[in-house]
Amino acid sequence: MTTLWLVRHARPLIDTERCYGRLDIQADAEATQSAALRLQQALLPHRGHCRIFHSPLQRCEQLAQALIELQPDFISDADKRLLEVDFGHWEGQRWDAIGEAAISAWARNLAEHAPGDGESLVHMLGRVGSALQDAKALDAEHVVWISHAGVARCAQWLLQHGSLLPQSHEWTLPAPAYGQFMQLSL
Repeated sequence: MTTLWLVRHARPLIDTERCYGRLDIQADAEATQSAALRLQQALLPHRGHCRIFHSPLQRCEQLAQALIELQPDFISDADKRLLEVDFGHWEGQRWDAIGEAAISAWARNLAEHAPGDGESLVHMLGRVGSALQDAKALDAEHVVWISHAGVARCAQWLLQHGSLLPQSHEWTLPAPAYGQFMQLSL
């Protein structure tokens, strides 16, 4: 059986009251180093049996690079399927400025509505599902994804519910805190 490690990037250098899904922003350098050290210590017993992938956004790339600096025999490959959801023209706006009507429209049709004319959850579930299929096919005991909260929720949903589409009241899955990780069985 393969263990999937869902690792969330460190705290981004942005007001977290803003919608920042695909904004390519850096993470706090000190928090990134701390996260890399925790992850290295957790992965060390498995280092010969793990494959590491990361979102190409710089806050995830920072963590992947920090991990590799600590443990040079680790290699991480960028995978676009591990990107956070694209919030379109909502990106960079404060959540309270987006407006209740726009957020309610998204909540009414969580799976198929593309918030900010960006990416729908159906599309995101499809790309994360593709990455999950590839992870299951790898000859690795441990697969590590350095990515985002939305990717972690999608992976959990797909492993628990398959192709069923979530309603907004069902989209309550946890995600790792900044710089933390969780493990799932594939």
